[in-house]
Amino acid sequence: MASPVIRHFYHAATNTFSYVVACPETRRCAIIDSALDFAYNAGRISAGFADTIIECVRREGLTVEWLLETHAHADHISAAAYLQAKLGGKIGIGEHIREVQQYFKRFYDLEDISGDGSEFDHLFADGEQFKIGNLSVRVMHTPGHTPACVTYVVNEEAAFVGDTIFMPDYGTARCDFPNGSSRALYRSIRDKILTLPPDLKLYMCHDYRPDAPGPRYVTTVQDERERNPLVHDGTSEDQFVKIRDSIDQVLAAPQYILPSLQINIRAGHMPPPEANGIRYLKIPLNVLGKNNLALDF
Repeated sequence: MASPVIRHFYHAATNTFSYVVACPETRRCAIIDSALDFAYNAGRISAGFADTIIECVRREGLTVEWLLETHAHADHISAAAYLQAKLGGKIGIGEHIREVQQYFKRFYDLEDISGDGSEFDHLFADGEQFKIGNLSVRVMHTPGHTPACVTYVVNEEAAFVGDTIFMPDYGTARCDFPNGSSRALYRSIRDKILTLPPDLKLYMCHDYRPDAPGPRYVTTVQDERERNPLVHDGTSEDQFVKIRDSIDQVLAAPQYILPSLQINIRAGHMPPPEANGIRYLKIPLNVLGKNNLALDF
């Protein structure tokens, strides 16, 4: 079985990594955790970064089968719908996106959100398997950061972990999003991700380390087990929960959380236009906690 060909793309404005994962035998591919550009001060969304992914796909003669999301991101705007319009493919996410949609439908008072995940083309169940060309992909439900997070394990040699875990010198995702759970995250990492083969490569969705020599996007299960400061071998669940929760209590909300979630729970589609033909994003006032994501509504 051929190994996947993996291309990474770094969106510097949001510290996000997007990936093209291709089958070398069939030239079919998936795009994972794509991003759009957003000028907050001007309310302008553009696609310069996404267009670099399109250029790569076309240059390498690939056919897009899947546009995959590891979860509904709160720190960047998904380019899945834009890429689908340009390249085709099906937009997929974990089936627990329903829970996230239902929560934020109420939070933003959005009448057009289904709450049943039908904005997406496919909702993956835990343990479900599918193909990218001849590549085999297994879906692991890895909640904690959000209730809908999934990890995509490709050919049992590469895993795309979303925001569950970061590089070995940094730690893990935060757990203070609505219905997040530090206990669930610990179990997702220790009982699922870190039980994969030691040399299996883990592909990050972000690298936030400001003093790193450059953006880092790949590590191994073994490196995480040995060096991750929060979940290394020997760390108990109670120890992790105590440290993770204390960190989360003082973290600021992500810069793009309020605009991004409105689009990402729509599978990357923009809100419907108002009567004047203009699309709007809502900014709810005085509902995020002062120092973290505790919601007051």
